[in-house]
Amino acid sequence: MDCKKALENNDGDIEASKQWLREKGLAASAKRDDRENAQGLVALEIAGNVGAIVKLRSETDFVAGSDLFKAEADALVKLVVAKNEAAVAERNSQLEDLKIVLKEKIDLGEVVRFEVAAGNVIDSYLHVQGGRGVNAVLIEMSGATQELAHDVAVHVAFARPKFLSKDDVPAEVVAAERATLEILTRNEGKPEAAIGKIVDGRIQGFLKDIALLEQPYAKDDKMSVAQVIGSAKIVRYAQVFIG
Repeated sequence: MDCKKALENNDGDIEASKQWLREKGLAASAKRDDRENAQGLVALEIAGNVGAIVKLRSETDFVAGSDLFKAEADALVKLVVAKNEAAVAERNSQLEDLKIVLKEKIDLGEVVRFEVAAGNVIDSYLHVQGGRGVNAVLIEMSGATQELAHDVAVHVAFARPKFLSKDDVPAEVVAAERATLEILTRNEGKPEAAIGKIVDGRIQGFLKDIALLEQPYAKDDKMSVAQVIGSAKIVRYAQVFIG
């Protein structure tokens, strides 16, 4: 019906009708800019020593699971692997067309690219749900086997650490958590003299939750990730997920 209306408004001129449809579609897309688009998918690609993750956002999981949407995410992540993060701008017109066709607010989220150093290992994990990637991890390690790097990537996917080590946690984050824990501990009626020691213990628990190397390993929670990797080193990791 949209095509028929376009032809009627442009006296049957095919090219003019295409342009008319595009302009109307872009105008409609602009009206969706204030909508929430917390759905979508994450695409992951590794080629040689380069890996990339691209997050493409949509309003609904229905659109995120469509072939057109998944194909665009795949094209974007391949472009990032081949060139760099900024290369996604080369597909701006395709993204605009996707908004018109799928009639949702669609835009790019995080874009990550790793080019690993010679001798290092790159690996990944992609959690797929409903036929689309929803949780992607890239990891670069030195002194590690491919199997170990993959296992750590799987751990990251489900443990969702915010920092690599406890030393990477900003002082202001620790201070804010300490202040909250002090209030909580006092509200529990603990003796004033014991509050400092109790809070110190809880801060250590907090760091184990958010720092990858401190976390209990997913496959054996009696060991930390640091103990599992031994002399190997996690150079960097990235996690991108929906939600």
